[in-house]
Amino acid sequence: MTKIYKIQSTKNLPDCIVEINAEITKEGIEAYKVKAFKKIQEVTELPGFRKGHVPEATLREKIGELGILEEATEVAINTCVPEMILEAKIAFLGRPEISITKIALDTPVEFKVVFTVMPDIKLADYKKIAKTENKKDEPKEEPVSEKQLNETIDEIRKMYSAQNHTHAEGEEHKESEDLPLPELNDEFVKKLGDFTDVADFKAKLTENIQKEKEFKAKDKKRVALIEKITAESKFDLPKLLIESEIDKMEGQFKSDIASMGLQPDEYLKHIKKTWEDLRNEWRPDAEKRARIQIVLQKISLEEKIEADKEHVEREIKNLTEQYKGADPERVRAYVEMILVNDAVLKFLENQK
Repeated sequence: MTKIYKIQSTKNLPDCIVEINAEITKEGIEAYKVKAFKKIQEVTELPGFRKGHVPEATLREKIGELGILEEATEVAINTCVPEMILEAKIAFLGRPEISITKIALDTPVEFKVVFTVMPDIKLADYKKIAKTENKKDEPKEEPVSEKQLNETIDEIRKMYSAQNHTHAEGEEHKESEDLPLPELNDEFVKKLGDFTDVADFKAKLTENIQKEKEFKAKDKKRVALIEKITAESKFDLPKLLIESEIDKMEGQFKSDIASMGLQPDEYLKHIKKTWEDLRNEWRPDAEKRARIQIVLQKISLEEKIEADKEHVEREIKNLTEQYKGADPERVRAYVEMILVNDAVLKFLENQK
């Protein structure tokens, strides 16, 4: 198939932005005008004519040649841009911004495509850093104390009381801390799960608390390792990635507020803040997250680390069942990112 576009110039702009100026040839536009007119004809309905049966001459007079040209240009550009990006071998982020810079009958159409690209990154010697960090002695986790165990049990009793308390008619609403707590006995712990008695409950709860402490310690070490590698890597951070992270944080915030039965906007009024206030507060953390994500992605490319396909499909199935109506492409991208990140961190942990 003959190429219908010509790239006139490619410019590298600040903030990891690339601008491509191009044109679609006159012959290319003419070919798309035929397709565009047929598309318009199929959906147009005018007085006295059924949809799809408006005579060509009547329809051309109604919408005009410029209208057909505009429709043809939109379709042609949307077809050409993916080919242009492949030709330019650009790893872009987000959606490109497309604008028509010149359009007239019987001439080539000129347009501009602007998009953010992955930054050039000079990775730190991540294997060396990982080996050094991995050699450090890990602080041993202290055994679960009696105090920690009792505090956790009290929290469980409070949660159970709040979830199972029914207010009598006319009774004032009570906060969870004001509700009577269930007695800690064999009958109570059996309601909580597969526990034979209080002793069994305490033993299993102690084990779970210990595992949680060890998980947090491992996660803390992981974070420290990737933060060190990120700090010693050199690259510019596109604003698009920062805004994307802030959008994720806003979405999580709204979900958390809604899960408590509150309206996000009403909650903001209560704390006397605006969305702009929150987004500004989140910005430093969002920048940190974005930088780490770029480094993890770059290491995965350098080491050819991919997510296990079967694991990806299982997680996608679980998430789509849990969140009905979720965008399948976004779910897949999210799952692959999480699993690849985990695989990269395991790779770094194994550097000895």
